[in-house]
Amino acid sequence: MKNPAFKIFIVEDDVWYSELLEYHLSANPDYELTKFHSAKDCLSSLYLRPHVVTLDYSLPDKNGAEVLKRIKEQCPDTQVVVISGQEDVATAVDLLKKGAYDYIVKDEDTPERLWMAISKIRENASLRQEIAQLREQIGQKYDFTNFITGNSEAMKRVYALLDRAARTNITVSISGETGTGKELAAKAVHYNSSRKKAPYVAVNVAAIPRELIESELFGHEKGAFTGALSRRLGRFEEADKGTIFLDEIGELDITLQAKLLRVLQEREITRLGGNSVVPVDVRIIVATHKNLADEVKKGNFREDLYYRLLGLPVQLPPLRERGGDVLVLAKTFLQDFARENSLGKKTFSAAAQEKLLSYPYPGNVRELKAIVELSAVMADGNQVQADDVVLATGADREAPFLAQEKTLRAYTTEIIQRFLNNYSHNVLLVADKLDIGKSTIYRMIQDKELKIE
Repeated sequence: MKNPAFKIFIVEDDVWYSELLEYHLSANPDYELTKFHSAKDCLSSLYLRPHVVTLDYSLPDKNGAEVLKRIKEQCPDTQVVVISGQEDVATAVDLLKKGAYDYIVKDEDTPERLWMAISKIRENASLRQEIAQLREQIGQKYDFTNFITGNSEAMKRVYALLDRAARTNITVSISGETGTGKELAAKAVHYNSSRKKAPYVAVNVAAIPRELIESELFGHEKGAFTGALSRRLGRFEEADKGTIFLDEIGELDITLQAKLLRVLQEREITRLGGNSVVPVDVRIIVATHKNLADEVKKGNFREDLYYRLLGLPVQLPPLRERGGDVLVLAKTFLQDFARENSLGKKTFSAAAQEKLLSYPYPGNVRELKAIVELSAVMADGNQVQADDVVLATGADREAPFLAQEKTLRAYTTEIIQRFLNNYSHNVLLVADKLDIGKSTIYRMIQDKELKIE
């Protein structure tokens, strides 16, 4: 594909000299060159948005400083290279301060110097465009409807909450079982917020030894402890102006909870072994698989910190409650894995799909992804068969369903609801599969024990 034209205005009242510059610059076929012999003609054509203006400092109708000012006011992204017949250092410095990209004195080397300056300008413009595209891609990657694939009503409610969170700097507390995508949700909030150009820093509190967590979060000064050979900035300072994600916050040692509370209240930290107060501007998102309210009752978590962190609570549903999202996710994972590993196009057979829908996924989305990737490796042809889908069996499979003590009625309701979700809420089909009366299901729906989405 041909590169888009790079627009250059040559503003020079000397016709012969303007043609000389045009001749040299036309060696690059990507340059779209337009000559002007007066400031007035140039300024009236700025609506064309040139990338570069080569500006003769001594024009008959306006001086270079005035033209430069007008260009920068109307087209702030346009780069201006001033070309002058006089080597005046003071004038050059003044023009550079006012926004000129370069100041070139007219001599035999001018065309070559101009060529190099414009080449550098174009290179920088390409880098800025690439960065802008990458930022846009990041934004798309973590778009609320894409970061966790799914069309279920449960996920639509999550998307709506994340959208509200991204519009403000409110603290967000994300809860959900292991593998439901808590960090992806945190990234989605950050990269769709006003802080998306600032750092996103993730800290897994449970993965850091207790004796190191304070230094990890708040940093330390030289000599704060044995082995502290130099000052180290903590994760809060690294996340300044951005977002810090504290995963598994329920595992934070109770002695450090008071320090975290102070950071939330005062928006400042003190490095370990230091006395200086360091202000931080950080948006906080926390996540946990624990019930923090229960941890407060047990004395494991400070009540005042709990209410400070609660902010906007977002509960991520387990995969077993997301109905048909299982197949949507499975197909996405299969396509991605097959493409990344050059396995060709692969699909699931009807029996394989039914097998995937029958499983409760104690490890949630993370477990589904692992199951799908293994099935892609095990499949001999382009279609994944039921035997290629390896699921946990026995006690491991039953544990999530039987882990809590419930009444028989509650278990019955959960079983029927799961089948309704898996079979697109087809009451007649579910009644046949479970060998129960359809009137029983309809009555439970009417009594709001069951939900039809």
